[in-house]
Amino acid sequence: MVFGQTLGDDFINYDDQNYVYENTKITGGLNLAGIAWAFSHVHAQNWHPLTTISHMLDCQLYGLKAGGHHFTNVLLHTVAVLLLFAVLREMTDALWRSAFVAAVFAIHPLHVESVAWVAERKDVLSAVFFMLTLGAYMRYARAPSIARYLTMAALLALGLMSKPMLVTLPFVLLLLDYWPLKRFAPATPVESKAKWLDWWERQSRKLSGLILEKIPLIALSAISGTVTFLAQRQALGWTEDLPVSLRFNNAVVTYIAYIWQMLWPVKLAVFYPHPENRLPIWEIVLALAVLIAITVAGIVLRRKRPYFITGWLWYLGMLVPVIGVIQVGWQGRADRYTYLPQIGLYVLAAWAVADLSASWHRQRQIAAVGAAILLGALTWHAWNQASFWRNSETLWTHTLAVTSDNDVAENNLGIIFLGRGQMDEAISRFQTAVDLRPENAPAHDNLAKAFLQKGQVADAMLHYRKLLEIQPDNVEARNILGTVLIQQGRVREAIEQWQETLAMQPENGNAKSNLAWVFATYPEESVRNGTQAVQLAAQALQLSGGKNAIILRTLAAAYAESGRFAEAVHTAERGLELAIGQGNAHLAAELQQNIALYRMNSPLRDTSPVGVHRPP
Repeated sequence: MVFGQTLGDDFINYDDQNYVYENTKITGGLNLAGIAWAFSHVHAQNWHPLTTISHMLDCQLYGLKAGGHHFTNVLLHTVAVLLLFAVLREMTDALWRSAFVAAVFAIHPLHVESVAWVAERKDVLSAVFFMLTLGAYMRYARAPSIARYLTMAALLALGLMSKPMLVTLPFVLLLLDYWPLKRFAPATPVESKAKWLDWWERQSRKLSGLILEKIPLIALSAISGTVTFLAQRQALGWTEDLPVSLRFNNAVVTYIAYIWQMLWPVKLAVFYPHPENRLPIWEIVLALAVLIAITVAGIVLRRKRPYFITGWLWYLGMLVPVIGVIQVGWQGRADRYTYLPQIGLYVLAAWAVADLSASWHRQRQIAAVGAAILLGALTWHAWNQASFWRNSETLWTHTLAVTSDNDVAENNLGIIFLGRGQMDEAISRFQTAVDLRPENAPAHDNLAKAFLQKGQVADAMLHYRKLLEIQPDNVEARNILGTVLIQQGRVREAIEQWQETLAMQPENGNAKSNLAWVFATYPEESVRNGTQAVQLAAQALQLSGGKNAIILRTLAAAYAESGRFAEAVHTAERGLELAIGQGNAHLAAELQQNIALYRMNSPLRDTSPVGVHRPP
């Protein structure tokens, strides 16, 4: 009921393009080559091959109809909900408390982001394997066997290949050993120092055994964590600019902020700007005091209320990889990060309320009414929150309404205006994003593109150069800047940009093709180099698959500059055939003129920048 509305939603312009609709590896559907690529390559700065394969399968089944992709998310979330209920029910033998926890998990507004966002497929897919791993561990704990252990380990591995956040799952299993599985040594009355020491020795041996039992699982998590760190090195860049003290302060406050959002889920947004050094000291101290107090309470109540320490440490521990001590991106926090960690708090709350109300008259009726009211309120809030994910414009407009100084929202709303050709509105949004965060590289990139479309070349170059100061290895920006420089007649600077591109990315076909065209056709003799032009154009053609009419035109011009006119004619004719087949009348006419020129043993001279092309 809550998430069914998402079946009519569009993709959004925040990560969905990288995960699905602009990624040719994904849109090509499911095949053996794609599966091999998923396991051997990083996808959207992550290594999560099962998530990647699931997106490929969706494209195979639904193409780029967003509703189908949303359906898969809703289906996986539903499966995770049912599995959570089944596992909790089996572990605790508490039917209604397990049902309540699963119901809150199903429709809490904080989970809208994980379900309604196609790019967050990794959340709902990993949740399925998370629940299956819990179930497999429960079976193993009750009747240990190698087969059951291997099954559990395999499910964990599948979960890690869906989302590496499951690296903390071995820790959760250790908590479950304490409660509700009760695999620790039972507590005994302390009648003497000798008996206490004996109990402590047995407890230590038991704990050591339980930890050793999980070493293979911890090894799987360590491998996944290492791969993730290597995959996200570029996204980790901001960590160097943000002092560890500020990251720690935000982490402490975020732990409490997530609890508050769980209790009062309003003003939820897809992106919350990082507070950096703007957190007041009293807020940090208060948050730290609350965390310490709850932890101490859990320790004190560990015997009478063992669910308290398990639920609380579940929450604290599962958030460690995403709490921001290791900063990935610019967000201060994210709703999606609470998807699995807050289950611990739901368990704590459900069992605590049941215990505290056990002596009430008509306790069952009161609990049922209270649960119904709470779930009704959460459903209503979740329905409203899900409605904001209808499309990119509604999402970012809402985000700006509930957050302040949000450069990411400004930039992404500007992209919408840019796509519509509303240049002034787009430039205004991009400029606001840059003013809010001068190091916002995408905003500089988009602002430069908008200025180019308006013909304000000098302004565009200013932002391309700023972009390259922030991201010196941005080869696309270098390619475009080279094109702009050629248009201004600054050929040597353009050549320098493309050569730097090739130094960083030797197989960049656009840079090779652009350089080849300039070396083959530029009117100034000191710039031309026929031999190098042929070499670069031939390499670019090979990288393109050999059937690119524009690059064939470049290679023909390079042959002509080298005096190899017969080869120039033959190559241009191949390009002409392709251009005609593709319905590109303008290119076909140009190639016919070039062929006539080469038959007269004359090289081509380009007095305009039309031969140089920007990357797609």
